[in-house]
Amino acid sequence: MGAIYKKELKSYFTSMIGCVFLAIMLIIVSLYFFIVNMLNMYAEMSTTLSAITFVIVLIMPIITMKTIADENRQKTDQLLFTSPISIPKIIAGKYFALLTLYGIGIMVICTYPLIMNMYGDAQLIQSYSSIAGFFLMGAAYLAIGVFISSLTESQVIAAVISFIVMIFTYLMTSIASLIPTDHRSQWICMAILVVIIAAIAYSMMHNYFVSGALFVIGEAIFAILYFVHPSFYDGLVVSILSWLSVVERYNSFMLGIVDISSLIYYLSVIFLFLFFTVMRIKKKRWS
Repeated sequence: MGAIYKKELKSYFTSMIGCVFLAIMLIIVSLYFFIVNMLNMYAEMSTTLSAITFVIVLIMPIITMKTIADENRQKTDQLLFTSPISIPKIIAGKYFALLTLYGIGIMVICTYPLIMNMYGDAQLIQSYSSIAGFFLMGAAYLAIGVFISSLTESQVIAAVISFIVMIFTYLMTSIASLIPTDHRSQWICMAILVVIIAAIAYSMMHNYFVSGALFVIGEAIFAILYFVHPSFYDGLVVSILSWLSVVERYNSFMLGIVDISSLIYYLSVIFLFLFFTVMRIKKKRWS
């Protein structure tokens, strides 16, 4: 795993992708830090980081798009995934290289509260809680990007799909608020969600039986609930999308609260999408 990690980390700087990512990230953060914290004298970083969350989401595909898509395009994936190193270790090495690159930018940001503290009493606990949440949110998006990169041979396609997915997760709560709240509309939304889950299951396993079973069982359960207990759908879609939102989980960190449930959520997202990536590659390897 160490060799993969070093190779990947080195590739981000030899190809300038890492430098471009860090430059964009730090220029944006520094600009907002200067305007919000230094000029307007805000004593904590949460306002600055929450203002740039959308921009960071947009630039995440820059570093995740080549993770596995480039291996698929050059056909070096067959050599890599038949090596003595296990697939989970390969994916872990690639992911930790991404996390290190992102962590370099976070380490620079960690100096900003100390700069504020030189000119007054900065709220260090709240500031570093916001930075920790910002790091976890970015780590979750990196895992999502790695999985999407494993689905295609094109870096451009991987970047575009990652961009769309990350924008959707960012706007998830706002989109949910636009959905009609009546029971039938909520039922239809859940039915569409079942279709999406079944389609994802088929794309990963290429098994008609499993994906078909998920579709039939899921649709049957939600149909029964609609006719037997319609109040179950009261605000259901909004609650689910808010719970799943990667960005919403960041709010507690902004307040200086290290929420254990949010911490577990981010770690679960990272684990699940890296697991999905491993399963995707294993399926391709044996197909």
